[in-house]
Amino acid sequence: MYNGLEVRVPFCDYRIVDYAYNVPWSIKALGGREKGIVRAAFRGLLPDSIIDRKKSPYPKTHNPLYFNLCVNKVHEILEDGNSPLHDILDKDGVESIINHPEQISSPWYGQLMRAPQILAYIIQLDYWFRKNNVIIKA
Repeated sequence: MYNGLEVRVPFCDYRIVDYAYNVPWSIKALGGREKGIVRAAFRGLLPDSIIDRKKSPYPKTHNPLYFNLCVNKVHEILEDGNSPLHDILDKDGVESIINHPEQISSPWYGQLMRAPQILAYIIQLDYWFRKNNVIIKA
C-alpha cells in the first residue's frame, strides 16, 4: 500500500470483512466449528480434507529457539531498572511462566497465546513504552 500496490486476496476484500463482522456468531460457527459458515459454503467445491482440517493458526511460534530468545529478552527487561515495566510486572509470575510454560493449559488470549507468546507480548510492551516515552508513575 505504501508504494501504491494493493493486493487483495478474496477473503480480505473489505466488503466481505465488513459483512462477516456483522454476521451473528451462531452462523459464523455453524455446526459448532470455527469458520463453520465458510466450511459449509465451500463444501463440494474444495476437497473434504481441506474443509474438515483442523485450523492451523499463524504464526507458529512453537520452536524452542523462539522461546529461549524470548526468555533471554524478558530476563533483560526484568533486570533493567529503567524498563517502564520494571515496577509493574509480577516478576514471580513471569518467572513461573518461564520455568513452567506447560502450566498454561489454555490460551491467555486467542488461540496461540501460551508461554512464548506471553513473553513476546511483554517484549512488545516494553518496546512500545520505550519508543513512545511512556512513564508510569505510582
